[in-house]
Amino acid sequence: MGQAMIDLQHLAKKFGDQTVLKDINLTVNPGEIVGLIGPSGAGKSTVIKVALGMEVASGGSAKVFDTTMPNRELLGRIGYMAQTDALYDSLSGLENLKFFGLMKGIAKADMKKEVMHAAEVVDLTADLNKRVSGYSGGMMRRLSLAIALLGSPELLILDEPTVGIDPALRRQIWTELGRIRDEGRSILITTHVMDEAELVDRVALLLDGEVIAFDTPAVLKKQYAVATIEDVFLKAEGVES
Repeated sequence: MGQAMIDLQHLAKKFGDQTVLKDINLTVNPGEIVGLIGPSGAGKSTVIKVALGMEVASGGSAKVFDTTMPNRELLGRIGYMAQTDALYDSLSGLENLKFFGLMKGIAKADMKKEVMHAAEVVDLTADLNKRVSGYSGGMMRRLSLAIALLGSPELLILDEPTVGIDPALRRQIWTELGRIRDEGRSILITTHVMDEAELVDRVALLLDGEVIAFDTPAVLKKQYAVATIEDVFLKAEGVES
C-alpha cells in the first residue's frame, strides 16, 4: 500500500473555548478515494484545512506525504477545491484556468491540453470565454473543480465539489475521479450526497467533531446491518429508520 498520502493521528482543533475536532484518526492511501461525510457543522472543512496546513492543529499530528503540515512546498503537489469558490470574476473561465495553471507551474507547451481536458471533465468547454461574473453558482463550482484538476496533482482534496451540479455531470465527474484513483493518485472528498459515499473506497462518518466509523462502504453496511451508507449514518447517529 505504501506510505499514506494523508495521515491524521489523534487530531484535535479548538477555536477559543470551542472544540471543533476531537481525536480524529484518518488516513488516505495511494490510489484511494476516501469520503468524509457528516452534517453541516460536523467539522469536515476543518479536517481539510488542518490537513492542508491552513489551520494549525491544537493537538495530535497532521502529515501529508509523510511531512508534518503546514509545509508550503508540498502545496504544488495537491489539487484543492474549497467549499467557497475563489475565482477572478472579471476574468473569463479560460483566463482563470490559465492563471491558476501558471501558478501550479504547468509548462506553457502543456497548458492548452491541460486546460481543455479539465474543462471537458466539468462540461465548461462552451463557456470558457464568458466572464466568470456571468457564471451561475453551479458553473463556478465546476470551474473551481477544473482548477483543482489542473496539473495532475498526486493528491486531490475536494470540499463538497458536486454541490449545485446536475446528476448526469456528477456521474461524469465521478468517472474522472475513478480514473485518477486508478492512476495511483489519491482523493479526499467531502460530500452531503449520500449516494456518492457509495462510490468511495473508504468512508469516514464525522459527527460532532469525531470519526464515529471508518471503513469500506460494504463493511459499514454489513456492520450496521443496513442497505445504504445513508442508513449507516442514520443508525450511527442514533436515528431510527
